[in-house]
Amino acid sequence: MFDALTDRLTGVFDRLSGRGVLSEKDIDEAMREVRVALLEADVALPVVRDFIAKAKERATGEAVIRSVRPADQVVKITYDGLVEMLGGEGEPEGLNLSLNPPTVILMAGLQGSGKTTTAGKLALRLVKERKKVLLASLDTRRPAAMEQLGMLAEQAGANFLPIVAGQSAPDIARRAMQAAKLQGFDILILDTAGRTTIDEAMMSEAAEIAKISSPSETLLVADALTGQDAVRTAKAFHERLPLTGLVLTRADGDGRGGAALSMRAVTGLPIKFLGVSEKIDGLDAFDAARVAGRILGRGDVVALVEKAAQELDMAKAEATAKKLAKGQFDLDMMADQLAQMKRMGGMEGMMGLLPGVRNMKKQIAESGLTDKTFDRQVAIISSMTKQERKKPDILAASRKRRIAAGAGVDVAEVNRLLKQHRQMADAFKSLSKNGGKGFGQMAKMLGAGGMDMGKLGQMAAGGQQPTPEQLEEMAAKLKNMPGGMPKLPGLGGGLPPGFNPFKK
Repeated sequence: MFDALTDRLTGVFDRLSGRGVLSEKDIDEAMREVRVALLEADVALPVVRDFIAKAKERATGEAVIRSVRPADQVVKITYDGLVEMLGGEGEPEGLNLSLNPPTVILMAGLQGSGKTTTAGKLALRLVKERKKVLLASLDTRRPAAMEQLGMLAEQAGANFLPIVAGQSAPDIARRAMQAAKLQGFDILILDTAGRTTIDEAMMSEAAEIAKISSPSETLLVADALTGQDAVRTAKAFHERLPLTGLVLTRADGDGRGGAALSMRAVTGLPIKFLGVSEKIDGLDAFDAARVAGRILGRGDVVALVEKAAQELDMAKAEATAKKLAKGQFDLDMMADQLAQMKRMGGMEGMMGLLPGVRNMKKQIAESGLTDKTFDRQVAIISSMTKQERKKPDILAASRKRRIAAGAGVDVAEVNRLLKQHRQMADAFKSLSKNGGKGFGQMAKMLGAGGMDMGKLGQMAAGGQQPTPEQLEEMAAKLKNMPGGMPKLPGLGGGLPPGFNPFKK
């Protein structure tokens, strides 16, 4: 969602990076370009004006003008301004869960904003936190809306209030409240009806439901791709409902991102979640500092570590580690690694979370490494026999032609895959020499003195969630590795050692 803004801001900072001293004229020019970048991203004009005024005030001090690395100071100032615009530093604002269950969460929003899907995603998050959740659909107008929520409840492992034909939305709300109390539910999520546009009937019904249910949380679900329309929608709902937070859906889309940057400032309401995919687990807690880091191309290593902790199959990881320590790396193992990467968001998703990688977009594009490439590679491996996957050296020309036909690719692509596998296998063999000394050095680099990926994997396998402190510790290690971020073969280096323009 923020790609265009990120590219524009990165260009501004790159032009400043070679200057030893930053004059007030340089600051004015930089802030002018930042202003244009924010306006092009569809950020509300009053929000942009306030942002630029504060940034200029911070940037014109003696400490900045005489700085050794003035460009980094401007990045830091812009980062601080973005964090403030998005809600400030500190812990993300979680849900207000009542001490006297059931906690009622009321979902509001226009039709098509993703409200019902978000209700299901939220239920899954709460089920994972070992909450007993009841979902109730109050949408009596949209065809199959109730059935859709019922299916989502089943996928999330939550309960669903049975449908009674002919009941009005307020009557369903009363029945849901009674059922939640009698059956001992921790959470009740009420999914209200929406319209394609705001109208009085919808608002009156939502207000009546809020009065009946006295929700602890009233979340407005808004489509981030609608830009400033989403901001206007939020203001209209906030005038009639006791909104407590916002959920922005389609944050993985190619919109300009201005709604996310404007909403917090215009409404004063915290953004609590981002919908990042159509999958039922595609709902992320909103963190102002981490989103600001992504916008400035500094990645989000904490999110990457969280994905690894959630997706890591500990038993398989241990078996793979033992084989690699012996220098073994067959095509089945390669296919497993490609599948693991796909589960963690694919090439594009993972690269977007790594610091400094956006500066290598051209090299990555030229390398041809895309999610489609990985899908084709998996198809090639799947077209091989078990023996061929274990011993690729037996692949003669006739076998390669058969494999290429089965996967729907050219023989040249089969050869490229085999060459890539050979290079990876050689690298692992090199690391496994001298009793696995190379692996030991890698483990020491990543995990010495505290939390490491193996520990996170063990916690994930045991159903435990790492604490924010543990995730931050791991992220700090990855950012400050000896020698900087690891180099990607053929793509150049990563960040300089210890580079962190956001450190106060």
